[in-house]
Amino acid sequence: MANQNLTEKEGKKVMREQSPMNPSFVRKRQFIHLVKDNIIALFLVLLVLFVGFTQQNFFTFANLVNTVSNVTPRFIIALGVSGCLIIRGTDLSAGRAVGLAGVVACTLLQRNDYADKFFGADFTAPDTWWYVLGIALFVVFLSMCFGLADGLIISQLKVPPFLATLGMQTVIYGIARVYSNAKPIGGLRSDYTSIATAPLFQIGTFNFKWLFLFAIIGGAVFWFLYNMTRYGKYMYAIGGNENAAEVSGVNVKKSIIKIYALAGCMYGLAGFILAAKSGGASVNLGLGYELEAIAACTIGGVSTGGGVGKVSGILLGVLVFELLKTSMQFLGINSDWQQIVQGAVIIIAVAFDVRKYLKRT
Repeated sequence: MANQNLTEKEGKKVMREQSPMNPSFVRKRQFIHLVKDNIIALFLVLLVLFVGFTQQNFFTFANLVNTVSNVTPRFIIALGVSGCLIIRGTDLSAGRAVGLAGVVACTLLQRNDYADKFFGADFTAPDTWWYVLGIALFVVFLSMCFGLADGLIISQLKVPPFLATLGMQTVIYGIARVYSNAKPIGGLRSDYTSIATAPLFQIGTFNFKWLFLFAIIGGAVFWFLYNMTRYGKYMYAIGGNENAAEVSGVNVKKSIIKIYALAGCMYGLAGFILAAKSGGASVNLGLGYELEAIAACTIGGVSTGGGVGKVSGILLGVLVFELLKTSMQFLGINSDWQQIVQGAVIIIAVAFDVRKYLKRT
């Protein structure tokens, strides 16, 4: 009888500990879910810490500046891709749009004294920063047009986003090859390349480049759009349940077009910056960046199942993915194996995200 009473007491104790009303049990479950939902990010952070403590010059300002410089254009691309993912779409044309924007910008921003000018010696560009700004706006507008076309095809013709953007990827690549004759473009003017290389100010030994300002402004704008405007509200509603959003009065077609058009703007801006950072461009500029962006967004909590995603998470995902590549370089891993690892991370990240989405449904 005593043993039976003891068993009942132990059972009641276990029930109290596992009760949804027990704060410690709730915190424990939240912690477990947090670890499960961010297992890839946590693993990559541990890898970065391991490399940082075992390899010289990893935790240095020089490496920090280099990493942030690489993160900036990728973060801008990821911001554009994120909206497409949140509405349960995707954009496979991002990398090629970046390449076209970079090539166009470079052909129009070569030095006037450069011997192998794309448009020949007769073309003399104005030697003013207004001209550089005008070209930046032009390539952003050009890229926006392709994003607008994606949005129209997806919303009006009901072509699945995967196929629509895959087709647009090939179209843009073909246009870039025809326009540039598939030749690399170099000899850029210094007022253009300084956008990516010149410091805005210095903190100790850390040079805060103009380049970083683009990422900060882009992140702030998208945070405002996603959290404080009707644009963001409609975007999350469409991603959560498109039919319910339409019934509640959301103009789904118009919203999809806006999201893809804005994404196109970000690809154009990223291409403009990336070409300045590289000192030139070819049709392969931005190749595969859309896959990195999708992986970074997924690692950062943007669900391919739709309706979920934060700007802070996107930045974290891009940073973690970039640090993964930097870590492999410091470990001396062959570049071919680096590609294999990056591809595996993309697959695993999306697989974990799909698993989380299936659990929710």
